[in-house]
Amino acid sequence: MQIPAVSIEDYISKIPEERQEIFKKIFDTINDNLPKGFTNNISYGMVGWAVPLETYPAGYHCTPGSPLPFMSLASQKNFIAFYHMGMYAKPELLNWFTEEFPKHSKRKLDMGKSCVRFKKMDDIPLELIAELSKKMTVEDWINTYESNFKK
Repeated sequence: MQIPAVSIEDYISKIPEERQEIFKKIFDTINDNLPKGFTNNISYGMVGWAVPLETYPAGYHCTPGSPLPFMSLASQKNFIAFYHMGMYAKPELLNWFTEEFPKHSKRKLDMGKSCVRFKKMDDIPLELIAELSKKMTVEDWINTYESNFKK
């Protein structure tokens, strides 16, 4: 479910009211803990963080001329989705996250390849999201991306 929006504030205003507060908390948690160099954007109908073209002119190979995506946050029909491409590309980061998750949430981890789904708004592990947000710098992500995806 994509939400057409022109800004992050516009996006948040269009999600269900009962999710707006927790969505903003997750957004702030990521924003406050992400290493310098990533920029906020709206892309693919989600709120995102990316490596700007000024830093990585090659951009995203799937969409030439666009910034290199890193993390995204979306309000879907039945959950909030949190995407972290670093976990998709680095097995050791994924392993760390899956081992830590039960220490921060009483819920079972609901996860795809890079997507963590939060269905219960009262049990979102903000401290774990903060820790995860700190784990990759822009340089780390560019190196990981180039070694895994860039052909």
